[in-house]
Amino acid sequence: FPSFREHFAVKAMPNPYMLKILGEEGCGTDCSSLPELMLSDMAGITGEKVMFTSNETPAAEFQYACGHGNICNLDDITHIDFLKSALGGKLPDLMCFRYNPGPLKEGGNAIIGKPEEAKYGLTRGQLFEAYAACRAAGVRRFGLHTMVASNELNPDFFVDTADILFDLCVELKDKLGVRIEFVDLGGGIGIPYKPGQKKVDLEYVARGIRKIYDAKIVPAGLDPLGIYWECGRPITGPYGWLITTAIHEKHIYRDYIGADACMADLMRPGMYGAYHELTVSGKEDAPKDHVYDVVGSLCENCDKFAVQRELPKIDIGDILIIHDAGAHGRAMGFNYNGKLRCGEVLLRPDGSFKEIRRRETIDDYFATLDLNGVKSFR
Repeated sequence: FPSFREHFAVKAMPNPYMLKILGEEGCGTDCSSLPELMLSDMAGITGEKVMFTSNETPAAEFQYACGHGNICNLDDITHIDFLKSALGGKLPDLMCFRYNPGPLKEGGNAIIGKPEEAKYGLTRGQLFEAYAACRAAGVRRFGLHTMVASNELNPDFFVDTADILFDLCVELKDKLGVRIEFVDLGGGIGIPYKPGQKKVDLEYVARGIRKIYDAKIVPAGLDPLGIYWECGRPITGPYGWLITTAIHEKHIYRDYIGADACMADLMRPGMYGAYHELTVSGKEDAPKDHVYDVVGSLCENCDKFAVQRELPKIDIGDILIIHDAGAHGRAMGFNYNGKLRCGEVLLRPDGSFKEIRRRETIDDYFATLDLNGVKSFR
């Protein structure tokens, strides 16, 4: 493609060390909040290499993004006037809009939902109205974005998404005279969490998109058209492990193994019923002749890393490795039940380790409380 860029979805792993590594590989970032914008800046990823795709956005966050030359990708037609007001009456030179194709795009899953039921994006009619309004207000450069799936493994899904956006680019040019500078195909590329699943063939996806590009974009005079992705999961997901220790066992109607990690460290299984492969360190080749629920200590029955999973015999003190936790793992952590979130350690190519986030402490948990004020509170 004439122009391609991956905008790593910071929400997947919001750590400036990782962002710096990705920035050195040529990646931009996709951000959805002020702290994520700031993390990008800390990592040296700046300007239009930062896509600000947010929803229900406070004015101060738009001001920060535009003040740093980031691309604002608006989630609703009403945000045009909101952004204009936040910036003192003038829109940026470059504007992008998130398109929600509704029932025109089949797909969706438990993570993101059906497009027509999702809170994100503009309808087709609103999209044309938005571009026309922005052009009339003096905006000169335009982008187009969509995001309608999460953890999708069907490669044709992404080719079809590009086809929808390419058709829109041609129609916007023909009907409004608006030339789209880039399309952001979103993310949503899944990873094979379960044994037997196949990873997305990106070469196949690229060939399929290029075929449609040559058939539609080139003849329409829209070449060169930038192609952006905003993947997070396939970039870091398969390369992160949650390491925990078996500290309890329980035998009632089922056999349970209690770990010293919990859903506060990895909420995907509890929130989505997501599957994560689990292995026992040193017992990788042992027969899987026991069936366990592997659980955490949260006071919620959904706090389970594995349910009725065939595993080797687990002894107290065994190290459990929960795989594919490098995206939407620690990033989605929380402090319910007063749980303290785990740290993050980076394994470097030379075999050395670097702590890139320390684990939380009790002092961190209490940091936002005025504990001295409690003593005199009546």
